[in-house]
Formats: sequence, C-alpha cells, structure tokens
Amino acid sequence: MNWIGKRVHFWAPLLLLIGALFVRASEPAWLEGLQFSVFDQLVRAYPRDYNPSAEIPVRIVDIDEDSLSAYGQWPWSRLTIAQMVLNLRQAGAAVVAFDIVFSEPDRISPPNAVKEWSILEGAEGLLDQVKNLPDFDVAFAQYLEAMNPVVLGFVLSQDDRLPRVPDFDGTFATKGLNAGDVRRFLKPVYSGAVTNLPLFEKAASGNGSFSMRLEQDGLVRRVPVIFQLDAKNGGDTLLYPSLVAESFRTVQGVKTMIVRAAGTDSTASLLDQGNVNGLANIQIGAKTIPTDPFGRIWLHSTGHRQERFISAQSVLKGTFDPALVKGAIVFVGATAAGLLDLRATAMASQFPGVEIHAEIAEQIISDHYLERPGTAFYFELGFILVLGLLLIIAMPRLGAAKSALLGGICGIGAFGFAWYMFTQHLQLIDPVFPSGAALAIYLSGTVILFVREESQRRQIRSAFSHYLSPDLVAQLADQPERLKLGGEAKTLTFLFCDVRGFTTISESFKGNPQGLTLLINRFLTPLTDCILSRRGTIDKYMGDCIMAFWNAPLDVPDHPKSACEAALSMFESLQILNTARQAEAEESGDVFLPLNIGIGVNTGDCVVGNMGSAQRFDYSVLGDAVNLASRLEGQSKSYGVGIVLGTETWHAVADDFATLELDRIAVKGKTEAVTIATCIGRKDLLQSPEFQKHAKEHEALLSAFRAQDWDLAESLLAALTGKLSGRMDGFYAIYQERIHEYRDSPPPENWDGVYIATSK
Repeated sequence: MNWIGKRVHFWAPLLLLIGALFVRASEPAWLEGLQFSVFDQLVRAYPRDYNPSAEIPVRIVDIDEDSLSAYGQWPWSRLTIAQMVLNLRQAGAAVVAFDIVFSEPDRISPPNAVKEWSILEGAEGLLDQVKNLPDFDVAFAQYLEAMNPVVLGFVLSQDDRLPRVPDFDGTFATKGLNAGDVRRFLKPVYSGAVTNLPLFEKAASGNGSFSMRLEQDGLVRRVPVIFQLDAKNGGDTLLYPSLVAESFRTVQGVKTMIVRAAGTDSTASLLDQGNVNGLANIQIGAKTIPTDPFGRIWLHSTGHRQERFISAQSVLKGTFDPALVKGAIVFVGATAAGLLDLRATAMASQFPGVEIHAEIAEQIISDHYLERPGTAFYFELGFILVLGLLLIIAMPRLGAAKSALLGGICGIGAFGFAWYMFTQHLQLIDPVFPSGAALAIYLSGTVILFVREESQRRQIRSAFSHYLSPDLVAQLADQPERLKLGGEAKTLTFLFCDVRGFTTISESFKGNPQGLTLLINRFLTPLTDCILSRRGTIDKYMGDCIMAFWNAPLDVPDHPKSACEAALSMFESLQILNTARQAEAEESGDVFLPLNIGIGVNTGDCVVGNMGSAQRFDYSVLGDAVNLASRLEGQSKSYGVGIVLGTETWHAVADDFATLELDRIAVKGKTEAVTIATCIGRKDLLQSPEFQKHAKEHEALLSAFRAQDWDLAESLLAALTGKLSGRMDGFYAIYQERIHEYRDSPPPENWDGVYIATSK
C-alpha cells in the first residue's frame, strides 16, 4: 500500500486514461452531444458554397405571406395547386416535388361543398345546378398524371392509429446484404403514415417521405434517404425513399434503387454486426449517394439563401422568370408564419424545412457529402491512448510546464488536423473529447505532483528558513537536489556595511542592553529592505555589520548597478531613521547620537555555495574579492566618503552613477594595488553640468597629485572644496593633509602614486 501511495501520480492518470478510452469506445449519448456541438462549430465556420448556376439547379416555390395575401388562407383549392404545377412544368421544371401532404379531399370542390350548402333554405335548386360540376380532386389528379414527373410527399409517424400505407411504384434491391440486414440499420421503424389521397398517389410519378428525425437536442443534422414502415399485416416492414431520393429516381425514370452495404473492412462504421456493419450507399440511376451506416446524409448547409426561393403567387400569376426553373428540381413548400414548417439546424434556430430538402438535393447533385468515417474512431481513440501515455510518462520527468507544452502542441495539432480534414476532405473528426481527456490526465497528474512537491517544499522551508536567505530557501524548495555541500565559481558583487563609532553608541546603552538590541534591529531592518528589494542576498549579520552579495543564488543582470543602488538607498533610509530618532531624543530629553555607516562594494570572482560541515552548513561565499570588499568598507572612513567601490564595480557603473576616483591603494594584507572610487549619486547628478565640470577638475587634481605638483594640486583642492554641497570635502581635506606630509617628507623618485594602507 505504501508503494501504491508513492506511485499515485502514475495510477490516478492511468485510471483516468482507461476511463476515457472506455467512454470513447462506448459512445454514450452525452459524448455524441459533445461531438455534435463540435461539428456544428465546424459547419458554421466553413459553410458549403452556394452555386445557383449548377448544371441541375434546385429551386423552391414558396407559399409565403405574399402568396397567402394574394390567394387566401391555406389550404388552397386543388385547381390552384394544379395551375402551379402546370406553370412550372411548362416553364421546363425537370420535376416538381411537394413538401406538402394532400391527405384530405378539397373542401371547396363542388361535390364536397354542396354537402355544406344542404343546410341552407332554398338550396335544393342550387344543389341540382352544381351536382354535375367537376370534382377538383379528380381534376388535380388528372393534372398530376399529365404533368409528370411530379413527386408527392408524405409524413411517417410513430402513431400506429394511422392506418394508411403509402403507395410506392419503385423497388429496392440490395447488394452485399439482404433485406433483413437493411431493415436492421434503419431506425426507427415507423408504425403509421399521413399520406396523400389514393387517387393522387396513383396519378403522381413518385411518392417519398419528407420526415426528418431530430437529434437529441432538437436539431436537424442528418437527413434520411431511406425509411422503413411496419406493414401492419405481420409481414416484413416496407422500405420507402425520402422525398429527395424519390425526386432523383423519377427525374431519371428509373424503377429500382440499389442499397449497398459496407463490408467488414469498410470504415463506414464500427458496429459489430457480424459480416455487415451498416449501409454504405444508395444508387439511384446514375447517382450513387454515400450514406452513413443508417442510411442518412449529413447536412452541410450554406445557410438560408433567398436565391433559391420563388414566391408561389408569382408562379400562379405567371410573372416569374421561367429560366429559373428550366431543368430544375423544384420543391414546393411553405415558409409563411403559422404553417409551422420550420426546423432548427446548426446554422439557424428557425430554418425552412423545405430548404433542408433543397440543400440535400444540391449536395447530391454536386457530390458534396460530409462524412463521419470509421477511421475517426481509431484516430480519436489512438490520440487519447498515445497522448495520455506520453503525459503519464513525461510529467514526472519533464515537469508540469514542459508536459503542458507537449500536451498543448498535440492538442493544437488535433484541432488543426480536424480542421484540415473537414475543409479539405469533408470528414468530421472530434478533437475536443480526446484533447479534454488528455487535459484531465494532465491535470490529475499535475495536481498530484504539485501536492507532493509542495509538501516537500514546506518541509524544506520549515527546516532552513531560519538559516538561509528567502531566495535561497525558495530555490532549494524548487530544486531540493541542491541541498548538499559544495559550490560553484561565479562573478558576484559584494557589499559590506558597518556602523561608524558604534562603540560610543553602545556605551550610551550600558545600562539598557535591550535598548541597544532594539536600536540595532531598527537600524538593520530598513537597510536589509534596501538590499532585498534590489535582489540582493543577505549573507550574515555581524553585530552592527551587514554582509550581502548579488548574482547568487539567483542570477541578477547588472548586479554591480543593483548593489550601488542599494548602497545609495541605504544612506537615504539611514537619514530618515536619524531624523526620526533625533525628534524622539528631543522629545524625551536624551542625547542624540546619529548613526553613520560606511559601505564597501566590490565585484569579482568567488566560490559560492553551501559551506560548512556535513552536520551543518550555510550558503556563503569565499574568495579574494570578498575580502577586498570588506577592506574597502574600512577605507570609507579613511577617505572621508560613505561608499568605496572596487575597480570592477566602478567600471561597471560609471555610465549610470555619479562616481569619482579616490586613489590607487594597497589595502592591508595585500601587496597588489587597486584603483578605488566613490559613488555619490545617481544618473541625474552624473548628467548635471556642475558634476561634469567637477569631475574634470577632480581628475586634474589626482593627476597633479601623482605628478607631485603640490602647488597645482593645492589650488585645485581649494577650487573643489565646498562644491557638490560639500559631499567630497572630507576626501579633499585628507588629500590636503597628505600634501603637507609629502612637502615635508617627499615620496621616493620612483613613486607610482599608490597609497599603502596601514589600517583595515
């Protein structure tokens, strides 16, 4: 059990992977709904191009609001409908197909109307006059037979109280499967139908269903080409074509539609049905219509196009352009409000049902078919399996960020592949569920790893926060493997800060050691903030002294500049502290002793790392550059300045800070001389004309001094003293004193200007 707990970051994602594979293989309804939403987005983003000038155009005669206004409410007289068919066929329509059911006799036909008139007084003579007038239904049937090809439509229903079985003159033949197999895939089995009157069915050249089966969310996405209906006599179910399929059969004058099955090696479906796994296509004359395994065509809509529509009233009046319907497949349907022939599709929440039939006919004419291939199953399943295993293996090794990059690249690739297959090959591939499954696997593994690593980080922080700098603790928490003895060579910038005259200050707290502790804490806190806020690392506190460095454990670009900025800000913070302390001393009547500091800053190579013993170690630095920084801090008092910079530091910051050379000095304990400088301000002072002039005169002073031209040096000292608000007056006083000494005891003839320090 302990081993399982340690490997939970492996088992949890693996169980998720297995679950995702199971869900994809079983295809629950919610997954199909998710896939539909993806496919809807693809259809909206890349609709089918509309081609009104196709070789075989498709038109819609629309019973719209204008038509109802002109010819009265629906249903119209059968003679009116007959006139419409006559005008369309005379204009050259290849076939007229009705998305309408003529299931009841015409109520205004004379034989039917006289039954209503019989209740009127004095209607006897009128009845004798009209009883020999023609029947409008009979006349309509005659027009249908004379004007063929005309295809009528009927509605299939699950209401078994509807007794009628539609008439169908065509036949179905099967290849690759028997009739029983065909019926096995055609779902649902309808139990009733709303049909046209028998005399109309016999007169028309074709009869097809315009029923549409809605998806689980109420949208039309796939339109059946073939249906089956319970024969109600205990025999086999009957097969019927769709209105669109019947239109293509009649316009070509063929009798038989051939239904072909997908073979066992076909990718049309993954249904496990022995040697047959669904329908493959339906051949109607010269047209072979690929279908899904259940005999349906995916709708790839262009969206509503008004160019397809011709108002029924213009057809009846003969004012329409005959060229629009010449050679066309013409569907007659209704879009007028109240006739309720509206459907929801991926393109619109209200889409004319008759226009869906027209779009399917256009797809057949142009051989434009969306396909959900069986290979999609293998791609999606394989993507989940491969990427899931990659993430499970990679996360412990690469970490969360690189694993996320890997998963992101694969996910983008999946979406790109799905878009490519849709736009270039009209194939529907779902990238969302596989990518979502991979994301779940990644998140589960990442969360588990994060919890484990965070626990480890807390242990490290708790153990070392009292001994190491916050930056180092954070780095060790992220890289625990660095918690070992050893170091690395690196260039760092070092800062030493010490309080001047601390002995005198501590004596004033002789009877109040707690007060001295509070003062030191009050002093160290703002100065520490100055260092840490500039990305410095506090190495240690030594009483009133601070040792810090930059560029370790984290890299700090331009670390000499960060150190100089910290040094200047430390003096500014100290001034604020002294002002507050002076006000407190005056209020309490105590003697005020200001705190003054000296700072040494040096840049150089050293060894930085965990120093100490196997039992206890600290993160620190070793090297000559460190020692020199300590010596430079001691020389700040000797040269009357606040900050002393080593050579490398000075050269690194000279373009950004107001710096002045101090001397060439061999500090105590070293024989090699170094050039030192001071920093008295930031770039605004550096660029001021006053400083620019002062720097030139200062350089001339040092040149005269090293050339032992004491008179010139003294005249320059007199000119420089008091300038720059007296910031360098202490330094100039020291040089004045040296000149006096050298006048009495001149340096040797081979003197190189190096000053030998006798104190630290």
